[in-house]
Amino acid sequence: MSSPTKRREMDLMKLLMSDYKVEMINDEMQQFYVHFHGPSDSPYHGGVWKIRVDLPDAYPYKSPSIGFINKMYHPNVDEMSGSVCLDVINQTWSPMFDLVNVFEVFIPQLLLYPNPSDPLNGEAAALMIRDRAAYELRVKEYCQKYAKPEDVGVVPEEESSDEELSEDECDSSDEQVAGPVDVDP
Repeated sequence: MSSPTKRREMDLMKLLMSDYKVEMINDEMQQFYVHFHGPSDSPYHGGVWKIRVDLPDAYPYKSPSIGFINKMYHPNVDEMSGSVCLDVINQTWSPMFDLVNVFEVFIPQLLLYPNPSDPLNGEAAALMIRDRAAYELRVKEYCQKYAKPEDVGVVPEEESSDEELSEDECDSSDEQVAGPVDVDP
């Protein structure tokens, strides 16, 4: 790409053409929300989160800023601010990554494989280490309380079977995409 602006536009177009619902915040294409469904093989399944994305002027050379808007119970997500502690976004970001990678690989990996040894939410980390079943129950309670599809403007399943089918396909592709990432590093 000849400039960060063109790359930002291309990456945003790829995200808009994917199965994710994207809401623009402004006309400069640097701030937007993405509706993210919890991975199917996790206690986050069934939850839908609105994630704010801020693209810096230097994107893709500088990583996007990612934050959960509705509450998330996770060792690596600050419960109050929604900030995410994820090495690939905060420390090891590369211009080879794009926005679709963030939502199809990085965030699903974060939810499927929390790292309680590097917490932003110490209570969630301690509970996960002490009692995994109680931790997963708390995650499910938060999903029910804060991440219902209607809370972020997603049409309930029974009203839109076509949309739900594409979300299911996305969930299964998350698993397929996420699998090799664990093996390669």
